[in-house]
Amino acid sequence: MEALIPVINKLQDVFNTVGTDIIQLPQIAVVGTQSSGKSSVLESLVGKDLLPRGTGIVTRRPLILQLVHVDPEDRRKTSEENGICFFLIIYTDFDEIRQEIENETERVSGNNKGISDEPIQLKIFSPHVVNLTLVDLPGITKVPVGDQPKDIELQIRELILKYISNPNCIILAVTAANTDMATSEALKVARDVDPDGRRTLAVVTKLDLMDAGTDAMDVLMGRVIPVKLGLIGVVNRSQLDINNKKSVVDSIRDEHAFLQKKYPSLANRNGTKYLARTLNRLLMHHIRDCLPELKTRINVLAAQYQSLLGSYGEPVEDMSATLLQIITKFATEYCNTIEGTAKYIETAELCGGARICYIFHETFGRTLESVDPLGGLTTIDVLTAIRNATGPRPALFVPEVSFELLVKRQVKRLEEPSLRCVELVHEEMQRIIQHCSNYSTQELLRFPKLHDAIVEVVTSLLRKRLPVTNEMVHNLVAIELAYINTKHPDFADACGLMNNNIEEQRRNRMRELPSAVPRDKSLKGPGGQSVSPTEQLPAEGDGPKVCCMAGGAQGEQEGGTGTWRGMLKKGDESQGEDRTKPQSSVPASPQKGHAVNLLDVPVPVARKLSAREQRDCEVIERLIKSYFLIVRKNIQDSVPKAVMHFLVNHVKDSLQSELVGQLYKPALLDDLLTESEDMAQRRNEAADMLKTLNPRDETRDWVHKNETIGDF
Repeated sequence: MEALIPVINKLQDVFNTVGTDIIQLPQIAVVGTQSSGKSSVLESLVGKDLLPRGTGIVTRRPLILQLVHVDPEDRRKTSEENGICFFLIIYTDFDEIRQEIENETERVSGNNKGISDEPIQLKIFSPHVVNLTLVDLPGITKVPVGDQPKDIELQIRELILKYISNPNCIILAVTAANTDMATSEALKVARDVDPDGRRTLAVVTKLDLMDAGTDAMDVLMGRVIPVKLGLIGVVNRSQLDINNKKSVVDSIRDEHAFLQKKYPSLANRNGTKYLARTLNRLLMHHIRDCLPELKTRINVLAAQYQSLLGSYGEPVEDMSATLLQIITKFATEYCNTIEGTAKYIETAELCGGARICYIFHETFGRTLESVDPLGGLTTIDVLTAIRNATGPRPALFVPEVSFELLVKRQVKRLEEPSLRCVELVHEEMQRIIQHCSNYSTQELLRFPKLHDAIVEVVTSLLRKRLPVTNEMVHNLVAIELAYINTKHPDFADACGLMNNNIEEQRRNRMRELPSAVPRDKSLKGPGGQSVSPTEQLPAEGDGPKVCCMAGGAQGEQEGGTGTWRGMLKKGDESQGEDRTKPQSSVPASPQKGHAVNLLDVPVPVARKLSAREQRDCEVIERLIKSYFLIVRKNIQDSVPKAVMHFLVNHVKDSLQSELVGQLYKPALLDDLLTESEDMAQRRNEAADMLKTLNPRDETRDWVHKNETIGDF
């Protein structure tokens, strides 16, 4: 089962290009304060001097150290397996690798104590190491020095938490023995992310530097601060030993002798060799426990990146076919969005055909219903129109010209909301372009120039159809204004009903007349002659017959009395009654023989209307309202039909042919299908990640094969 750690190392290598955070691989992170001996512990595990050493902060970038055990009897190993692999460069001289680490650290972090979170990858092949993966992190510090920012403590803490927050990471908390364990920053940080201590191992360094008369027995026995994974004490090389080129092998031998002398009962459970074996065992067990979750995460990531790569599309090989396919797909999705059969349907708001329907029947319909048939038209306006239509002679009947003049004025008010309806539909069809670009045709994101060209073509097509549709809507209103059809069935019914009401009112007045004026008493006429009540109003069937504007049988009922005659009878009846009362509102007629200055006669604009004038205005207003409602109903029905025919359906039918005619040209292929650099980069990254997660990979096969390991 020793192959477990090399498998993770392989995964570590392939995931370095995309970041190890995405997969959360099992590893060991070394945490400690500055100069607590972290680098010395790592060198003892490797068995060689390979890390930069000195005073102050030395480790200023995370160092991912992979130890790979090789068989010393296998001479067929390549040169890579007999040295150190650093940045794809193979080294066999450890002085060179130390210098390269220093150069690489200064290149990124500067040469004056700055830090960086960009890791250094280091792989060591040796028959004298056990399989391990460790991450050496910068030491915890408090006071900034050199070029370090004021918040250096916070930055280092965030960098450490970035690694140890991984639930699959074992925390190696390093603390010097000559300090109080209760003040250990490493254990404090470890407890922040691992409060139960299930993945924390404590290492006590510098056992030989403790004050005389003291020892670390209580600490190593776990009596001071218990740690679930245990505490292991080690003895590091001093700076003098390093300067004197004391080898790691000699240091490990002296360490063993020191432990046997100072801590004989604990010698077999402490020391560098025991630490290496313990870390190897813990890491293997930890990897075994993480395998099921690791497999599930790899499967999920593989599916996600497969879908992502599919959305980016394959590299273009046949440009003509690709262009035609994208154009056809866009045109189809555009039409489907209008028809309501699109693959991606909005759930947050109305879109496409549904919004067009809402514009027709809700926005436009309610707007028309809110238009008052008599809006902007006062009684004085109606009376003025009636009097202007009579000319110099007083009229016996209400002139029909006044009705036509006023009703056209009111019908004209329907044109503005109708044109606004066209504008709203045009805006919605413009919005459909963006909807299709975002949800339906992901290929357009790959080719920004093609996307812009398609938007321009569709926008131009909509722009060309807008004047045609507006002209048609304008003509619909003009048609209604061109001919006032008083023979319209609905209008004739309204006039007939109104005639009946007027005639009923006249009869009621006639019934009430004997009680007010006795039939044997005559009324004085304008010339002082006596006029009987029966002579005051024309008898039914007498006098000229005037047809109603609407005409029809209803206009000739009641003995041939039409609309205007009925209104006239009511007006004459009121006149007969008004003659018995003083007309204070009308100026007195000048007496014969007296000169009259016409300029002194006021124009009756703001005055109280006579009964007849009031009835004439009411008749015209009722006729206007009746006819206006008929026209509004026609407009409400015909405008949506015109918009659908001249704008929506025309664009649907000609969209694909317009796109093909404008864009499907050999001279434009290379330019239109130029892929954006950002999209190409994302597709390459997704392809690399998918290749890493490919289940046919030998590493992945090994994980699947050993995912049900029971015990070692």
